[in-house]
Amino acid sequence: PAQQRHLFQVIQQHRHPEKNTAIMQISFKLGLRAQEIALLQVKEVARLNTRGDDFQLLEVMSLPAAYTKGADAMKRSKSRYRRRTVSFDIEAFNQLIRQIEAMAKVGAEINPADFYPPVKKHKGRSRDLPLIDPDLREALEQYLIVRIEKQRSLKPSDPLFITQKGGPYSPNTLQEHMALMLRGWAGIEKASSHSGRRSVITNVIHKQKNRAEDRGACEPFHNLNL
Repeated sequence: PAQQRHLFQVIQQHRHPEKNTAIMQISFKLGLRAQEIALLQVKEVARLNTRGDDFQLLEVMSLPAAYTKGADAMKRSKSRYRRRTVSFDIEAFNQLIRQIEAMAKVGAEINPADFYPPVKKHKGRSRDLPLIDPDLREALEQYLIVRIEKQRSLKPSDPLFITQKGGPYSPNTLQEHMALMLRGWAGIEKASSHSGRRSVITNVIHKQKNRAEDRGACEPFHNLNL
């Protein structure tokens, strides 16, 4: 807690304190990964009026499955996936050999790419996160006020956090920026963009453990949906 207080104090001494405070409040109060924070849009935290020049914070953030771990974090990138390796289980490989053998006997054209197994797509899970912490709500309000003052209006699909150039953060860029605030500005050794998430998980474990001890029973608390 002392290190967190120091971090938020130090942030006020650097440029863009409203944005950086909001980023780190989301990290430490909601436990979001850098990837998830980078992909957030305004509509995830606030409801805009028709002109886009005023807002009301939501009570619950619905984090889309597309933002979570295992999803396509680089969906804003123009780069395309290029397959480098393929793998088969033994039964599928044996069937493949027999199929190619039969095609070769009749002189059919054989294109290796036609026999590649499908790419496994990892899907994340959506999460509903309550926006009830007063410090978190204040940070989001102050940041959105500053954004509207600078841009005059916002759209629901606008990135929640933007770089100095006005574009969205990539997950890697935001990860580096969060590490700079934690280690470079606040001097917290070995801290990373994942420190806020670890802090949230630790707090949840301690709360569940204390409740179990109060009841005089051991309650499982290792399976957390974060």
